[in-house]
Amino acid sequence: MNLTSKFPDLGLTIFSRMSALAQETGAINLSQGFPDFACDAGLLEAVNGAMRAGHNQYAPMPGLPALRQAIAAKFATAYGLAVDPEREITLTAGATQALYTAIAAVLRAGDEAIILEPAYDSYAPAIVAQGAQPVRISLTAPDFAVDWAQVEAAVTPATRLIIVNNPNNPATSVFSTADLDALAAIAERHDLLVLSDEVYEHLVYDEARHASVLAHPVLRPRSFAVYSFGKTFHATGWKVGYCVAAPALTAEFRKLHQYLVFSVSTPMQHALAAHLQEPAHWQQLAGFYQHKRDHLARGLSAAGFKLLPSAATYFQLADYSAIRPDLGELAFAEWLTREHGVASIPVSAFYADGREQRLVRFCFAKKEETLDAAIARLAALAG
Repeated sequence: MNLTSKFPDLGLTIFSRMSALAQETGAINLSQGFPDFACDAGLLEAVNGAMRAGHNQYAPMPGLPALRQAIAAKFATAYGLAVDPEREITLTAGATQALYTAIAAVLRAGDEAIILEPAYDSYAPAIVAQGAQPVRISLTAPDFAVDWAQVEAAVTPATRLIIVNNPNNPATSVFSTADLDALAAIAERHDLLVLSDEVYEHLVYDEARHASVLAHPVLRPRSFAVYSFGKTFHATGWKVGYCVAAPALTAEFRKLHQYLVFSVSTPMQHALAAHLQEPAHWQQLAGFYQHKRDHLARGLSAAGFKLLPSAATYFQLADYSAIRPDLGELAFAEWLTREHGVASIPVSAFYADGREQRLVRFCFAKKEETLDAAIARLAALAG
């Protein structure tokens, strides 16, 4: 059999690699981004109730009307935005599927798509799968600010799409209104589409507010925005997300979506529609996670790490230069896992060129006892 790989440079993701190492060594896994605590008991009961009520067959391709209406109501409450549940919201099998579908729906062979690094690892493979080319703009610590002049300089006649991640994983940074204005000016000037990964929309701290592309009048008609119930409701294994886009973009999105997955888990959609009726479930997330962020931050600081600001997401970046400056990021992450029993992610994994900044990423979406145990192990670093 003559099988030539379309993706010769792709192997096991750093998330799978570090989680496997954590399991092998018995380390506390603060690497992969998933909560180790249960989602709301009422949500679980709603799923069970939906299954017992017979909601076990295909849902409509765009998603249950009740869930799309509940999402539209959430946008009205959170951002004062009117979103059409019929023509602008599509339920997906997680945010990653939504990202892939949007990319595949608009990119053709020979197109270019701009991504900002450090970047979530699914963007580039999805671009390459279409025969298109990722064009990378590197952001650097400590603030990971976007140089929009550099972004515009990267635009060519082949550029069709700009992908942004706001709030950013792993940088934990957030866009200002000035960032959205700059993005809008570039997109409008060069007639580009925008794909905005906004899965951490409700995990923005210190009383700041999320700035969505959907709230910007220039970006709204040319943007796909992607969200995740897994991130919002502590249920990453459910793989339920959604894409919001203007009707013309949604129509293109659904043309492909119907052949990729057709529809998403029916009982989970019923449960989520009911759960969204109570806004407190998502309105309290920022305070809930900010407490965990601050708790882990104190422990990391005491262990000798220099912390970068964590404005959003459920991650904390830490500079380990004062602990083991002799080690590169992957080597440090492996050493910390094997020798001190705490797993992290090297930030270099989010750059195509593997750039080294002596940074690792820790996930604080964990039980208090998990964070306490990790902090106790890391205390040995301080001598």
